[in-house]
Amino acid sequence: MQKPFYVKILLVATLLLGFNAFAQETDNSSAEENGSVKAEIKEFIAHHLLDSHDFTLYTIDEENNEHFGFPLPVILWDNGLKVFSSSKFDHGQAVAEVDGEHYALYHGKIVKTDAQGTINYDEEGHATNVKPLDFSITKNVVFIIVVSLLMIFMFSRMAKTYKGNMIPKGIGRALEPIILYIRDDIAIPNIGEKHYKKYMGYLLTVFFFIWIINLLGLSPLGVNVTNNIAVTFCLAMFTFFITAFTANKNYWKHIFWMPGVPVFMKIVLAPIELLGTLIKPFSLMIRLYANITAGHLILMSILGMMFIFKSWLGSSMSFVLASALSFLELLVAALQAYIFTMLSALYFGMAVEEPEDH
Repeated sequence: MQKPFYVKILLVATLLLGFNAFAQETDNSSAEENGSVKAEIKEFIAHHLLDSHDFTLYTIDEENNEHFGFPLPVILWDNGLKVFSSSKFDHGQAVAEVDGEHYALYHGKIVKTDAQGTINYDEEGHATNVKPLDFSITKNVVFIIVVSLLMIFMFSRMAKTYKGNMIPKGIGRALEPIILYIRDDIAIPNIGEKHYKKYMGYLLTVFFFIWIINLLGLSPLGVNVTNNIAVTFCLAMFTFFITAFTANKNYWKHIFWMPGVPVFMKIVLAPIELLGTLIKPFSLMIRLYANITAGHLILMSILGMMFIFKSWLGSSMSFVLASALSFLELLVAALQAYIFTMLSALYFGMAVEEPEDH
């Protein structure tokens, strides 16, 4: 007699749970080992999210401090210009001596110290060592330059394909639909046909820059440029300054002396509207930074669970969930580029909006 389908499902579930329980009972690892694994995972996630002064693809031997990668140039201003290789830090394990001064890495930041690498703390446990001005070429800076060069190459090649022939070829076939979408569905509806052209260069640049950088952040290279709030701050400031310097009189009139309302309300609304102009770039900065950081943090945490579970079932489920989340992150990478570009176009449109004819 053939068993009902739900009986088969219950039988399979019972077998899986039985194997899981058996694996847990036969596991000889202690709670201390489990805690050390969690600590290593937290340290790895923190290291993955931070910028660094060297480019390390992977660690060969942690105990012997063997890594596969290459150093980057360190550029400091400390009573004069000091330039040296980050290899002197030996991945944070050594003190770099330059022109009689000693420097060490402390939580990814370069601080002045002595030959022994002493770190001084205040009563609250914060390091008090002097931090020189750091203009180093870090891992994030390298990939900002790489993406910038890649975009110059892509758009220059695309421009050449249009010389003498309006039908795109090669890379132009892939880029043209995206460019037309940004023009027809983002720039023109939000800015208007009269003014949109002068903003198209910036909108295309910021869209492709954020999109490509976000995609690189999902690669095993460990690049998280938009996870750095300084980068998102600079992008937001570009939008803010372009809005401010290209705005017409009507835009500023609605901020400082809103027409059509009583004088008392104009005085009350002026500081509120002025504060709104500062909140807009702040929201751009936080939205991009928080979404990318949260996505990387959750994805890395789920991958770390594979090493915490003591059964093949739990590890397999973690792998499947991480794979599904990775595909979702591909959507988020494009979505964040779209949102930043859309809001920038919206702010530009508000800045150049003409007064209504009555």
